[in-house]
Amino acid sequence: MHKIDPTRTDLIEEFDSNPGGPHSLELAVVVNLLRLIPMEERIIIVCTKRHAEWTLAKMPKARGDRMEYYEDMVFDDYYAAVRKVFRIRWQAATGVELG
Repeated sequence: MHKIDPTRTDLIEEFDSNPGGPHSLELAVVVNLLRLIPMEERIIIVCTKRHAEWTLAKMPKARGDRMEYYEDMVFDDYYAAVRKVFRIRWQAATGVELG
């Protein structure tokens, strides 16, 4: 399996500047790898107020179980939530925390 190089800060900067894409091939590979994190560890974005509020949540371990919402991670900007999920998944995949 492809590994993410945690020293590639250029990819982080590229993502931050345009989280909705399109992305370079290298960044697209990284984003796709970050989407493959095991389901029980996966952090997702949930729209909690239509077009106005997004909250991060952790997927449940078993289908039908409730998601765990992070009440301290509520955003009024969708792309700010996307950037936060990218950072959380980056840390989970590389062990390196992003500021």
